[in-house]
Order: sequence, then structure tokens, then C-alpha cells
Amino acid sequence: MNDNQLLRYSRQIMLPQIDIEGQQKLLAAKVLIVGAGGLGSPAAMYLAAAGVGNITIYDNDVVDLSNLQRQITHHTPDIGTDKVISTRQTLNQLNPEINIKAVKQRLEGEQLELEVMQADLVLDCSDNFSTRFAINKACVKQQTPLVSGAAIRFEGQVSVFTPGQNNSPCYNCLYNSDGEELQNCATNGVIAPITGIVGSIQALEAMKLIMNIGEALTGRLLLLDGLTMEWNTMKLRKNPNCPSCGGL
Repeated sequence: MNDNQLLRYSRQIMLPQIDIEGQQKLLAAKVLIVGAGGLGSPAAMYLAAAGVGNITIYDNDVVDLSNLQRQITHHTPDIGTDKVISTRQTLNQLNPEINIKAVKQRLEGEQLELEVMQADLVLDCSDNFSTRFAINKACVKQQTPLVSGAAIRFEGQVSVFTPGQNNSPCYNCLYNSDGEELQNCATNGVIAPITGIVGSIQALEAMKLIMNIGEALTGRLLLLDGLTMEWNTMKLRKNPNCPSCGGL
């Protein structure tokens, strides 16, 4: 690290759990973020600011006025711009020293598997049923850690899945892939700070995994009720009959 990096990341480096070794792990890390919306925006900003050296972002949408209430990488002049481009611009302004790969595309099929294989970990910041299960399936196949978040109305949830490690369940152990389409913000609404809270927790969990510090949310589902400001934790067990990870 050069002098500018030592100064930029000094408040992290002074933490004994991180130190220079941990910061170097962040700088060398490759993180895939699927979704540049309410969760992907704060998650990407904190990872970029913290010095995660290589961030890949996929999203196939453009910025709409209704996004600006919570998707904080986008600004009013960005309306009509590709979300990945707007996000990349914001992250580059925040930290020009890191590498940002922005792709306007729905990540699926062989490209999804390739990106998951090349990443150290994946953040699922998507908002639809089919994408979440496709990401989970690819992460299980490649045994890539997955940090999953969701936010709707006044509620948020976060969990970490580490296929092949610590007898971890996967997303499919938690939710049945044969179920109905997951609810989303467009049809149910969401209060802005909930997405910021969940996205920030996803960033923190990702950093902990990269640096191998603390205790990850593997095997636990963290639930937030924003109206009462109550946190609850559910313990998750691996489903031996899970169609995605039951054979691992």
C-alpha cells in the first residue's frame, strides 16, 4: 500500500482485527454484486469506500424517478441512465483507486456461473424470485460464499450462505423454489432507510468473510422490524433433501 492508501483506510487499519494484512485482503478481493438498486447501492458504496479492490455490478435497469427515494448511488440528473453506469460513476468519485466493472445485463446462465466462479463472494441485491434462486444455485455449484439481503415495507432480512463450509444451509433450504414470486418494493412499497440498513449489513458481512474475521451470519437469518426497531435471529439448518445443496 502507498501513503495515500494508508491514510485513506487508516481508521480500519487501526482496528486490531484488520490491520494492514486485512486491508490488503480487501484490496485484492473480487466481489460480485447482483443488483444496483436499494440494496446494491449502499452495499457497493461501503465496499468501495472500504477499499474492496475489484467490484463487478450487474443490473439491466435504468434510473427512474421513483428509485431516488432509496437507491443512493443514483441522482436526479441520472434519470434515464443505466443504473450500472450511474453506480460506477458514484463509486469512482468515492474511491478512484478501485476497479469497477459495470454490466447492463440480466445476469443468468453461463455468464452467471462464470462471474460467480471468478468472484471471492457474491452479494445478492436482486429483487425477484427467479434471480435469487439462480444466484444461489450458481454459488452452491461453485462453492462461492453468498451474502443475501431483502427489504420490503418496514422489514429487512440478511443471511450468509457458505456452501461446503460449516454445514451451511443455502438459500433454497430457507425458501422453496417452487413457491410463488417473491414480493417486491414496486408492488408493496418500502421505507428508504431499511434498504440502507440491510445493504450496509451485507457490506459488513462481505468484509468479514473476505478478511476471515468475526462470526458470519452463516446458519442464521437476521430479521429487522423497523416499526418496532426489534431485531430477531432465526437459526437455519441445512436441509439434507434440499434440491440445490442436499448432495454437498
